[in-house]
Amino acid sequence: MKAVILTEFGEPSVLKLGEKERPTLNPHDILVKVKAAGVNRPDVIQRKGYYPAPQGEPQDILGLEVAGIVEEIGSDVTQWRVGDEVFSLIGGGGYAEYVRIDEFLALPKPKNLSFIEAASMPETLYTVWNNVFQRGQLKKGENFLVHGGSSGIGITAIQLAKIIGAKNIFTTVGNKEKQEAVKKLGATIAVNYKEEDFLDILKEHGVDVILDMIGGDYYEKNIDLLNPDGRLVYINSMGGAKVTANLMKIMQKRITLTGSTLRAREYEFKRALTEDIRKDVLPLLEEGHFKPVIYQVFPLAEADKAHELMESSEHIGKIVLEV
Repeated sequence: MKAVILTEFGEPSVLKLGEKERPTLNPHDILVKVKAAGVNRPDVIQRKGYYPAPQGEPQDILGLEVAGIVEEIGSDVTQWRVGDEVFSLIGGGGYAEYVRIDEFLALPKPKNLSFIEAASMPETLYTVWNNVFQRGQLKKGENFLVHGGSSGIGITAIQLAKIIGAKNIFTTVGNKEKQEAVKKLGATIAVNYKEEDFLDILKEHGVDVILDMIGGDYYEKNIDLLNPDGRLVYINSMGGAKVTANLMKIMQKRITLTGSTLRAREYEFKRALTEDIRKDVLPLLEEGHFKPVIYQVFPLAEADKAHELMESSEHIGKIVLEV
């Protein structure tokens, strides 16, 4: 099969289209002919050598989310038939013509979504649902802030928070174009962090749940912004992982500080979360309440250009490879 191979760690140019063996199936696996694969920031980090794939996953083929058609099933598979259309969050190997997926970690592709749209969603759906609504416990009538509102995570969090009934949805973005885009998705206030301080703009409102992928000096501002019993959830630390915590503020406000990573979590967790997504989120997709935002689609052979765009941070929404 054709696949984009990570020839060494480094710049986007290290990604080369080549030939690899098709995956072999275990009894509960399905072989999916990939139609599209999402591009995510963890792919960039892995390309640079800082985010190895979990044991048992391809180490030299990037890609955490795919959509495609079931081409073959393992001997014990009961959930799927050849020809079914699926999308899935995977541990690696998505930048390829074929990928092996555990049958219980795949989801049926909504008929109202294209393969490209479906491939853009698993990583953000799983991350947002687990961290905002399960760990962060965002409820109807509460105020919510997501940093990086024009990212895949941001556009997913804004839309799901709106559907759930959040009172106000706040976000931070890097320019006016992104401000306008996230407001169309449902953001109440979008702060241009290059021109304004989000703490100054939002402190009169107060926030109940914050989803942060920045870390660094955002930490103290997040704590100051949170209402009593607020929840601060971390999913990345692009601005720095080490912070100084004032424990008195945490105690006085009764703040819950948490965070998670998803890729290396145990199989049982991923299977349970997949079932939660199937039960609670898929109906929202099928009813058209949530719409993926695709910024640009590249052919598989141009994965290097997709990574260049990802690192530029110019995009609003998702970057996808078409296979």
